[in-house]
Amino acid sequence: MTMRLASDIVLRHGTLAVTLTPSLRAATLLERLHGGFPALLDQVQAFNLTTIIEIIKTAGQAPDALLQALSDAPLRMIRAVTFGPIVQLMSALMMTDNAAGIFTDNDTPAKPAPSGKPVAWADLFAQLYKIATGWLGWTPATAWAATITEITDAFDGLIERIKATSGTHEDEAETGTTPEQREQNEALGLDPEFDRAGLHALRARL
Repeated sequence: MTMRLASDIVLRHGTLAVTLTPSLRAATLLERLHGGFPALLDQVQAFNLTTIIEIIKTAGQAPDALLQALSDAPLRMIRAVTFGPIVQLMSALMMTDNAAGIFTDNDTPAKPAPSGKPVAWADLFAQLYKIATGWLGWTPATAWAATITEITDAFDGLIERIKATSGTHEDEAETGTTPEQREQNEALGLDPEFDRAGLHALRARL
């Protein structure tokens, strides 16, 4: 397995810089901001300044100085500074390499699971939180601060260790939930039918 390092998404203005982090917390809060990613992307594409500022505040590390410096700038300059990094951030939060495509295909659920049932973004983020705090044993603070890539890579590592120690074969892991897995899911507070293969299908889009 190749470990994937999330690239820094840096928003710069003069000597000031803010790193936008596609964390699970940012994904969860921003998906709720306008009632889903489609409406949020509409606001980004229209360059609604209130939404742009909220995105920077939610995902940015110590953004106050940069936002203050931009407060009196022309809208054209603010767009030139912020639009590209915000599109990169939204692409990372929606787990796609096709940044341009998020504006043309933004009403698609996170991904259909192997069972054929669509996975809502909010449900996916909730499951990732449970994986991080339940399966991986991370603290809530660590889970919220981690990127989706970090959570899914760590989960993959855990599954590989389980396979290595229990003798589980790859084809057995791809056939959906077993009674034993459903019991484990319930014990960890996950949906009993949560399918690891479904998460792997989502991870493949990263």
